Amino acid sequence: VGKTRKKMAEHGFLCLCELVRLLWSLVVPCVFLSLALTALLLFLILGTRLWLRRRRTDRQQGLNSPVVAFFHPYCNAGGGGERVLWCALRALQSRYKDASYVVYTGDQGVTGEQILEGARRRFNIRLPGPVKFVFLKHRFLVEASLYPHFTLLGQSLGSIFLGWEALTELVPDIYIDSMGYAFTLPLFKYLAACRTASYVHYPTISTDMLSVVHSRNPRFNNAEYISRNPILSAIKLIYYCMFAFLYGLVGSCSDVIMVNSTWTQNHILTLWRCRDRTSVVYPPCDVQAFLDIPLESGQAKKRHSVVSIGQFRPEKDHRLQIHAFQKLLGKTAAGEVEAPRLVLIGGCRNQEDEDRVRLLRGLCQELGVEDKVEFKLNIPFEELKKELASATVGLHTMWNEHFGIGIVECMAAGMVVLAHRSGGPLLDIVVPHEGGATGFLADDEDGYAEALERILALSPEARLEIRRNARQSVSRFSDREFEASFLSAVEPVMGAAQR
Repeated sequence: VGKTRKKMAEHGFLCLCELVRLLWSLVVPCVFLSLALTALLLFLILGTRLWLRRRRTDRQQGLNSPVVAFFHPYCNAGGGGERVLWCALRALQSRYKDASYVVYTGDQGVTGEQILEGARRRFNIRLPGPVKFVFLKHRFLVEASLYPHFTLLGQSLGSIFLGWEALTELVPDIYIDSMGYAFTLPLFKYLAACRTASYVHYPTISTDMLSVVHSRNPRFNNAEYISRNPILSAIKLIYYCMFAFLYGLVGSCSDVIMVNSTWTQNHILTLWRCRDRTSVVYPPCDVQAFLDIPLESGQAKKRHSVVSIGQFRPEKDHRLQIHAFQKLLGKTAAGEVEAPRLVLIGGCRNQEDEDRVRLLRGLCQELGVEDKVEFKLNIPFEELKKELASATVGLHTMWNEHFGIGIVECMAAGMVVLAHRSGGPLLDIVVPHEGGATGFLADDEDGYAEALERILALSPEARLEIRRNARQSVSRFSDREFEASFLSAVEPVMGAAQR
């Protein structure tokens, strides 16, 4: 028995030695391979940095001024984000006249002169200095339609390739991401050694999106088939958490962070964790165009109109507006006053938006309000202004709107606004002004119907007081205020580049 045990021990020891030898033979090549790959990666990074710096040095020969580049692949789109771009450029060119300015854009088939003419026509903005446009060929890489699944990750990876294209075309001294492509920041900061800044209109992912998936709440960005399935919901939550971690890493590469509202700031501070570099810079709203509409005390209107302004996108929740309006009509006593009308004003970007409008028209017929609801699509500015001048209520129903330029325009036009009790409207816009009310908030069908009934029941004098408060409060969102806040925020990177 003793000899048997001894042989077994010797055999076990030999097996253990063989196992260790086998593991060692596997580990050593893996370690050396990892070290080799790491060395190769470092060599590529250092080589790329040297190449990009050499390109910048060649570009700087004969120039004493810094180059400021904006990454804005859709600069010819004509939306609120583009207004921020042109106002920012105008402010920088007025303050830093010696700097050169570049816009990376993916717009094809247009010239720089046509883009600037579009900015003058749409926003009445004329730049005091020249701008160079770098036309990118691979903008399709950031199109959501290219990624039917894992859209956030696909677009973010696509933006890295698009950012690399921009960087190889021209190496700037200061890089400003003005459209929210945070994954481009490490390229410009660490490979090209640029000073970086960001203007965040809307976080790519937010803690609200995480909570929606965690609570398995179906919304426009959380399909019902996923919210119903616990396994798919768990997988999506893990994906969102991992993406949020990466988003925080790349966002922290920004030397200066500007956000468009308190709501956006709260989310960016949670994800990017850069409190000392983050400031709120409200977007410039074209309120001046509406301030010439007279605030008449007016007699009681024969017929009130409720106006909604917003693109026909799912998150704008036009269905909620129609349902709430139908409940309002049920509350209106027959014969007292002529029933109000609901006017839905917005743009249709594509066939998908037009199909959505068709479904909304069908909903109006189903609820029996089709004769009291009007759809006005892609109308010119003068017609929009006319509708706002004659309307009583400005209606907004988007949950967690990051800011809400349309609400500001309604307030400037002299309407009583009724907005969603969340996001920018709650925290920044529909807030008391010098102790007086500037509008109303609601968050469900019954709440909206009751608020509409209350607004329409107010005396003309009471409504006038709210309208005056609202109009006075929107001066915070003027072009002048934006430019002052923007210049103050970018001073650390602009000042350093001037030295």
